[in-house]
Amino acid sequence: MKEQLNPKSLGLALGVIEAVALFILGLLAMATGYAVDFVNLTATFYIGYSATIVGSIIGVVWGFVDGFVGGWLVAWLYNKFNS
Repeated sequence: MKEQLNPKSLGLALGVIEAVALFILGLLAMATGYAVDFVNLTATFYIGYSATIVGSIIGVVWGFVDGFVGGWLVAWLYNKFNS
């Protein structure tokens, strides 16, 4: 029997990782100015994301959704190709 990936689990894991990363980068950019260019670039496709506290929270939502969907799709495709 071939191993299968759980799409929901992978989606949740990647969603949490991306959400935390965007939150930390948003706060870091706000506090130190580091990664401001990256935050501004990311804000072009994550509406509302910015180097502010509220913008960082918006980034958490976008990051989780994007990471979840991406992780779910990767696991689903892996399982299709592996069957």
